[in-house]
Amino acid sequence: MQEVNTIERGVCTSKHVSCAKLEVTDWLKDIKMAIPEDEIIEVRFKNTRKDYYRNVNNLMLKVGDLVAVEGNPGHDIGIISLMGELVHEQMKRHRVTLNNGEFRKIYRQAKQVDIEKWKEAIALEHQTMIKSRQIVKELDLDMKIGDVEYQGDKTKAIFYYIADGRVDFRQLIKVLAETFHIRVEMKQIGARQEAGRIGGIGPCGRELCCSTWLTSFISVTTNAARYQEISLNPQKLAGQCGKLKCCLNYELDAYLDAQRDFPPTNIQLETENASYVYLKADIFTGTYWYAQRGNAPSSLVAVHVDRVKEVQDMNRKGRKPEKLVIDQYAKESRKDDTFHNQVGQDDLTRFDRPKKQNYRQGRNKQRGQQRNTDNQDQSNRNFRRRPR
Repeated sequence: MQEVNTIERGVCTSKHVSCAKLEVTDWLKDIKMAIPEDEIIEVRFKNTRKDYYRNVNNLMLKVGDLVAVEGNPGHDIGIISLMGELVHEQMKRHRVTLNNGEFRKIYRQAKQVDIEKWKEAIALEHQTMIKSRQIVKELDLDMKIGDVEYQGDKTKAIFYYIADGRVDFRQLIKVLAETFHIRVEMKQIGARQEAGRIGGIGPCGRELCCSTWLTSFISVTTNAARYQEISLNPQKLAGQCGKLKCCLNYELDAYLDAQRDFPPTNIQLETENASYVYLKADIFTGTYWYAQRGNAPSSLVAVHVDRVKEVQDMNRKGRKPEKLVIDQYAKESRKDDTFHNQVGQDDLTRFDRPKKQNYRQGRNKQRGQQRNTDNQDQSNRNFRRRPR
């Protein structure tokens, strides 16, 4: 039976299944290596916060241990997420900057007193967030407090906020420090990070990528939709955060590779009888759709990209083909069409067709009609024999 995952302040307590996107797969765990002195260890905290600490006391630690680490000021409580050689690779990936040129220290494994105080700090976070939002509203600041994270010793709190522009929150820091009697640190986050913290269900029916596994937020532009021939509808392209969906970048490379040798689309095609203007493309079948200039867009012509190149070359040389589509490329386009609707489940008019009768029903109906005919003939014969 699979162990049930429980998450407490971003810490996954399951030993078999990863339930946090900050989990790191240690593919070197089966390889025994000498433990260096002053080993660097990766420690994770709430949500997406990670940091790297030095094991100056050479403690016997393992992944999943709760440790007390150096804070600013005081100490914080976190969970060890990675040890060994992969820590250096993670530091290169996240571009870690040191504090005054030195790593902070791991003090000790968390004691029961530390854990109880840490849980008390966690319990204060939601109430603090609600109260801080009221204070922001009273000060009439153009910002939103998205989350609050207390340090393990309850002496400091990080307030994550969202703002469109620059915000002067010096007065806010004074009010928060006097209200909660803690040191205050303000950290600005974007709309994508806030969606990752809140979570939700996307239009695909699955959990949001930013709240499950996505850790780096690469910029998404409308060019990604244009390359994939997606209509620029803001309501469909926007995600839960109000920004363009991150999944627009997932298949972009495949579309760019497929279109590498495609001809330009801003050149109209000239034939002896008409001119054709580009409308849309089917990328993976290599088909351009053209409409005759002056006609309705409903009369579309499918042209293979190789044929488009030929016609463009002929037009550049001052020649015009007799027909836009020739049999050679028409056969290739039919051969590339690998989808066959065998059962008609995608046909919108399938319910309008008359139902087919099975063999038995047809035979019974035919016999009934023959019986009615025989009865009618017999009645006609009896009528003729009746004496007048």
